[in-house]
Amino acid sequence: MPEHISKQFDAELEAVRSRVLQMGGLVEEQIVKALDGLGSGDLQALDRVIDDDHRVNAMEIGLDESCSQIIARRQPAAGDLRLVMAVIKTITDLERVGDEAEKIARMGKLIHAAGRMHLPRLELKHVANLALSMLRQALDAFARLDVNAALQVVKQDRGVDDEFRSILRQLITFMMEDPRTITRCLEILFVAKAIERIGDHAKNMAEYVVYMVEGRDVRHARDESHIEEL
Repeated sequence: MPEHISKQFDAELEAVRSRVLQMGGLVEEQIVKALDGLGSGDLQALDRVIDDDHRVNAMEIGLDESCSQIIARRQPAAGDLRLVMAVIKTITDLERVGDEAEKIARMGKLIHAAGRMHLPRLELKHVANLALSMLRQALDAFARLDVNAALQVVKQDRGVDDEFRSILRQLITFMMEDPRTITRCLEILFVAKAIERIGDHAKNMAEYVVYMVEGRDVRHARDESHIEEL
């Protein structure tokens, strides 16, 4: 981003960007712990994910306040204003990703508290890795202000959506063949939907990077070719 006459203004903007990345790191850690706990049945780890959600919320509130102060005191314009607005939108998505991690942890507790009875054999690791990779790439694009990397994240969302639909079809098949699996299938469905939503939020964050750097809004691009045209 361009430097300003006021070095203090530069420092404030950089501090906000750095805190966004810290929040992203915390949210990423929450997701990894929730998924690990889901796989291993570590109920204490799942409880920690649930209990630590307040840390994500507190970071969002703090960053919101900092952005409000920058707008009030500095009256940013052009690229500076886009940066502040992109930060406000990004931290909202990060907070919601934290909520999805908490949801995964809660579903994991239910699944393992039931002793994994009537649990269908279904692999979630691939779609989870895809969504987590999207989040990491979106944060990296934000850190480096890399528009090309951000657009790659936007394109990847379709793959996560396809995986989710495949999981949904498998779960429907399990429930039709054995009604005893319905409860566990629904819990897994909530987990899969949470993972799919993480991908959606990562996509949103990547779109904010494009807006922040170039002032282009790609949120409602119809398809990949339209994204390339933009």
